Amino acid sequence: MVIATELCALSEYRIYPGNGSLFIRRDGKPVWLGTAKAHSLTLQRKKPAKLVWTQAWRRLHKKSGTDTTVKKRGRRTTKVARAVVGASLEDIRKKASQKPEFRSAQRDAALKEAKARNKSTKKSGKASYAPGAGRTANKHMGGKGKRGGTQR
Repeated sequence: MVIATELCALSEYRIYPGNGSLFIRRDGKPVWLGTAKAHSLTLQRKKPAKLVWTQAWRRLHKKSGTDTTVKKRGRRTTKVARAVVGASLEDIRKKASQKPEFRSAQRDAALKEAKARNKSTKKSGKASYAPGAGRTANKHMGGKGKRGGTQR
């Protein structure tokens, strides 16, 4: 035989027949309260989640030992090779398969070439550079400076 039980609105404990009281709220909603303590706290408008002995507090603070959930395992991220703007996928794979010594030798050669190119441009560019060239006569000072004028 199944016994019809109610749940206390405050503590969420079971209320068996012959126990508890039915409280009708001002809006007409019936509220079952299991004990005088629950009735008193409801009239004081206490929140069940702030009362340590209520089920609402236990649920909020994860105190129920029955709900043991298995931790979800995250998916492993898979690496996907994609073509970059400057190089196709085949070029990237070819470079990855090369020996590191070969690649370092290539890098050194490229650096030497770049340095030589920079040296030649510096030599040819020195004649055209004159001190003060490209500067304006009046330069505005940041902020107000002295009396808010321009620097000569």
